[in-house]
Amino acid sequence: MAPPTDGTGEAGTRRIEHMLRNETPHVLGALVRRFGRFELAEDAVQEALIVATGRWPDKGVPDEPRSWLIRVGYRKMIDLIRSEQAAHRREEDAAYADPVLVDPSRPGPAVVDYDDSLQLLLLCCHPALSEVSQVALTLRAVGGLTTDEIAHAYGTTESTMGTRISRAKQTLTKAGARFEMRDEDDVTGRLPVVMKMLYLIFNEGYTATAGHRLTRTDLTAEAIRLARMLHGVLPGDAEVSGLLALMLLTEARRAARTDPHQELVVLSEQDRTGWDEILITEGRELIEQAWSQERVGPYQLQAAIAATHAQAKTAAETDWPQIAALYLWLERLQPTAPVRLSRTVAVAHAFGPRRGLALLEQLDRDHHLTDDPLVAQRAHAVRAHLLDQLGDHDRADDEFSAAAALTRNEAERRYLRRRTHRPAPEER
Repeated sequence: MAPPTDGTGEAGTRRIEHMLRNETPHVLGALVRRFGRFELAEDAVQEALIVATGRWPDKGVPDEPRSWLIRVGYRKMIDLIRSEQAAHRREEDAAYADPVLVDPSRPGPAVVDYDDSLQLLLLCCHPALSEVSQVALTLRAVGGLTTDEIAHAYGTTESTMGTRISRAKQTLTKAGARFEMRDEDDVTGRLPVVMKMLYLIFNEGYTATAGHRLTRTDLTAEAIRLARMLHGVLPGDAEVSGLLALMLLTEARRAARTDPHQELVVLSEQDRTGWDEILITEGRELIEQAWSQERVGPYQLQAAIAATHAQAKTAAETDWPQIAALYLWLERLQPTAPVRLSRTVAVAHAFGPRRGLALLEQLDRDHHLTDDPLVAQRAHAVRAHLLDQLGDHDRADDEFSAAAALTRNEAERRYLRRRTHRPAPEER
């Protein structure tokens, strides 16, 4: 074992927490692979993590922490199986057949070299689960976030999220989901779901649905970590590269999105010297490599848009006609409300607010953007900005107020209220 000082102090505690979070999917994968019981395995891993959290700060981090966690997890798993009585006697007997896995003091790692990350992501994105359950289960099982952290990110209670996660595990059991992908399983077909889930996690962290702060850095960091992991498994997949590039290029702007008082700073007003050049360089290299392939997908296009923003030294230098063209291409591949609204913003910047407003009204008539819960708040905000630029301040104020009423993020609400020309309700 490493000396106890490795785990003492604030820095040591952070090091242990980071290590445990990174090891969680590998330990869980080893248990699920061995026993085929996702729900029990997740409980056993959590108990192993509790043991490590209590022991490592005083006794030091083991030389092989993953192997240590796997062996302790196996012991916890056996205890859980034993408590289920005769119905699970077969799993108990199988576990006891391998003494190395039972005794954590025995030398030799147990299943530590196999990378289970992709399999675990695929399992959490089983088609039997709803989109919200896929995200929640992945954050819990792969990301190592607590139920309370996941609940906070999605503006619900810990008990509600705990029930959702528990039901997701039960759904996997009823669906007969296995850790190993069988020949008949559509692995390729499930990868887009994995990428969409990571994209949703990142977006929730980049602009939190609710709360006092604009961002949730724990979620953006976790989404990037998982995207890097997926890219490491599939380095030749252009869309996986595009997704990681999009996250890096977007995250590079995060520090400049708020001022010292945590107030929102819009893109055109950001101090671009505060953008992270290391992330920008990495993101641009990724998208340039992915772009050379014949097939272009939605994540590559979004990454290309982010790269166009990143290469502009000032807001005035932004190539908005290029961005508008990329959004038109993206809309043909992905005709969703968020994409349509983003194209409206790009057109307004490229060709003027009057043309942007005309496009917005057309799209609203055809696709009911202001009635779509996904984009209603943003649709009102975009219309407000365009009306304001055209000098129609009264209508703009109505739209700013409507947008403010629809957001649960306090930073966004304060920004929208500041843009109105009439005093906020509490100021009257």
